[in-house]
Amino acid sequence: MTSTDPDVLAFPPGFLWGAATAAYQVEGAAAEDGRTPSIWDVFSHTPGKVTNGETGDVAADHYHRYRDDVALMADLGLASYRFSVSWSRVLPGGGSTVNPAGIDFYSRLVDELLAAGVSPTLTLYHWDLPAELGAVGGWTNRDTAYRFAEYAAVVAEALGDRVGTWTTLNEPWCSAFLGHGSGEHAPGNTNAPEIFSAAHHLLLGHGLAVPELRRILPAEAKVSITLNPGEFRPYTSSEHDQAAARKVDGLHTRMWTDPLFKASYPADVQEFTAGVTDWSFVKDGDLDIIAAPIDFLGVNFYNPGTVAHTDAGDGGMAIWPGCDDVKGVDTSDEHTAMGWPVQPEGMHDLLVRLHADYGVPLIITENGAAYDDVVSGDGQVHDANRLSYIQRHLGEVHRAIADGADVRGYFVWSLLDNFEWAWGYDKRFGVIRVDFDTQERTIKDSGHFYRSVVNANAVSR
Repeated sequence: MTSTDPDVLAFPPGFLWGAATAAYQVEGAAAEDGRTPSIWDVFSHTPGKVTNGETGDVAADHYHRYRDDVALMADLGLASYRFSVSWSRVLPGGGSTVNPAGIDFYSRLVDELLAAGVSPTLTLYHWDLPAELGAVGGWTNRDTAYRFAEYAAVVAEALGDRVGTWTTLNEPWCSAFLGHGSGEHAPGNTNAPEIFSAAHHLLLGHGLAVPELRRILPAEAKVSITLNPGEFRPYTSSEHDQAAARKVDGLHTRMWTDPLFKASYPADVQEFTAGVTDWSFVKDGDLDIIAAPIDFLGVNFYNPGTVAHTDAGDGGMAIWPGCDDVKGVDTSDEHTAMGWPVQPEGMHDLLVRLHADYGVPLIITENGAAYDDVVSGDGQVHDANRLSYIQRHLGEVHRAIADGADVRGYFVWSLLDNFEWAWGYDKRFGVIRVDFDTQERTIKDSGHFYRSVVNANAVSR
């Protein structure tokens, strides 16, 4: 690919290219070296919660194979690796006593990355709350926010001299809505009021952690949070369908971005959820804490959604309290193995919207697709569908930049096939295949393609 080729889309100089994983999804070693259970250990070991009764006990065995995995990152030419830290590996039981073996693992990982020329991008929380904190209410308990800030300080003290990019939380929407509303994720609760107290305390934990990180980290370190803001479209131009889309946007996007960047919860969200929660868990001063300045917003994007108005009482979207007059509409002819629609233009629209509404620098911290990969007779994985998905979405990122969005990087999800939460090992997102029987790694065609993108800092149309 060359920059003079009209069919090549060149990214800005210094654009950050990386790949992402999460601790419980790849590490394994669930009971080794002092690590204690998280809520995901409890959830996955509960019969009926995860496909085929699978757990993250071994996962991709990254804990033991991280050196080989870092070598693969270098082979792909990655500039950065986004990983998360297991809270209960560092502070077993969610307490205050540091586990030296846990810290040592992440220290060795960081050193290995730096030696390979790959910068570490660290996420403090990717859904694996220590089980002991989960047992006393988890994120519905205000105290958990303060425990999180203490944990953030511990990790920053240990790794802040070598890690320059920090993310507090990954997709708190999932922690709150899937963990406490639909029950699809740990802790598996189905209690609508809990959604909102958990959401607020997640944001409060973020806000309390930011000054702790600023206090400890070098001045040039970057601090962020990663959300999965939605791009929801009305099915028709009718007033009712537009109101439906506005509602879902309120819960999926503005309920998170407005506190972070405007120090307020959206008035319309508080109004239509009044029958579910009284918002009394929001204390004086909380919103100022939550709005602590950050350096960029991490954006996870997989697909947009389409919604329409429906008569109340016929089912609606029960996962979103106050939206029983809203239904989802599938308007796509193309889907991933997750059943998610493939509509890359949604990436462009979301990035442009976030830039217009909040003016914050953006990094795509997750984007990718699960497909039913097949190992061919030549031993390779010719995943043309995933390659096309990544290629088209990168085209939309480029278009968003051209339209003024301040997008500074892209992390593909995921580096490795892994434990895909409630789907177990049934869904594969990796650009590197993992044989979970032998732990053998194979770079897929999508991984080879991604290497070419990274090396050229450009993508073909």
